[in-house]
This record gives sequence, C-alpha cells and structure tokens, in this order.
Amino acid sequence: METIELSERAEHGAYLSYLYNTLLTDAAALGGRGDIEFYGGRAAVRIEIPDAAAFAGRMRSAVAEVLCVGYKYIFLKERLRVCLPARERRLLAAALIAADYEGDRAYVVGKIPSGRLCAVDGVYAFRLGALREKWERIVAYIPAGFSVPDLRRFCEFLAGESRNKIYLKDNAVYGEDFVPLRRSRLTGAEDVETEIILSDAGLIYCLGEVEDSLGDFLQKYYAERAIFS
Repeated sequence: METIELSERAEHGAYLSYLYNTLLTDAAALGGRGDIEFYGGRAAVRIEIPDAAAFAGRMRSAVAEVLCVGYKYIFLKERLRVCLPARERRLLAAALIAADYEGDRAYVVGKIPSGRLCAVDGVYAFRLGALREKWERIVAYIPAGFSVPDLRRFCEFLAGESRNKIYLKDNAVYGEDFVPLRRSRLTGAEDVETEIILSDAGLIYCLGEVEDSLGDFLQKYYAERAIFS
C-alpha cells in the first residue's frame, strides 16, 4: 500500500472531513482505506491506496474543490461590501464562485503538488497568489449598492449561460449522473439554495413536492428554468 496525506489547520477540520468523505469511496473501490488524525493544531487525512500515482488526479480534483469553493467563500465573505441581507450575501458569494469555478479549478489543479503529501493551506498561501489577486479584482467590481434585483439578474444570466442539468428531490440536489451534490458544506452549512447556485444550474428538474420557501426561491431565481413534475 502507498499513502497519500492531505493536511490542514485543525480549525479547518471541516475541509478535511469533506475530503475524507469525498475520497474514501473511490479509494475503497480500488482496495484502499483511509482515516483522519488531529495532532498539534493540525489535521490530516491519510489514504492508503495500492497505486498512489493512479489516484493522484482524483486527489487533486478534490483538493481543488475545497480551495475553489471553501477558501473562496471565506475570501468573498470577508471582502464583499454590499448591503444585502445575510441570505442574499451567501447566495451572491455562491454565484461568484459558480461563475468562475471551472477556470479557477483548472488553474488550481495545476498548482497542487504531484507527490503524496499536500498541505491544503500551504497551497493556498504559497501557490495561489495570482488567483487571489483575480478574486480581489472581482470583489472590486461589485458595487456597495448591489441589490437583491441585481442578484436575481446575475443568477438569471448565469443560468442562461449554463448547460448543466440538476435534479431536486426531497430537499437534496443531484447532478446529471444522480450523484448527490454537497459543495455547500464547504461554505459552513449544507443548504439547498446555496447548492443549486454552486452547481451552476441551467435547468432544474424538481421531482416530487417542493417546500413553499424553496419553490419561492426557484420562482425568483430560476423562473423559466425550474421544471416541476
């Protein structure tokens, strides 16, 4: 067995839990196993796998997800200066993440070490300076007077540009392959509305009953793109 180790500050242990849950199923399918350990103010996920090189691409993809969603969400939350209610601020941050996710992810994957050891916070601090500068410019474009109608128009624009299809059933969000989507966990709490925006959905197929509050959200932000069965 070969070992891949992903480490983080203990205060970001939720990111390590996300990586553990994301990677363990794939590792187990290849005959591997994993565990989480906390030590000296840090935490680590260790994945034991028969062929670490063959698993490296999956590992880098998962780490990039944490950096491009979790770290970017914190970055935006700290810097956005808009007079929006808390819920709409959260949705705006999610929309800004979704708008550039694929480009950000492609860049970050190339910056993650190819070896078996990866400090997630180290990648962010020392390898993503140019990306953080880009995020700073994006924040600077958002005026302080950005309003709820502006947010709706922005979400409508993103949906109009997207070809992604997602499915909504029993307050859970699924991708085109019916795999549950849980990126909103990287923003601090699993939330259906945030998940939908993070998915960069172009069409939303609602299977079964939808709660009134969620139906109201879909009507406001995805009026012609939510299909109710």
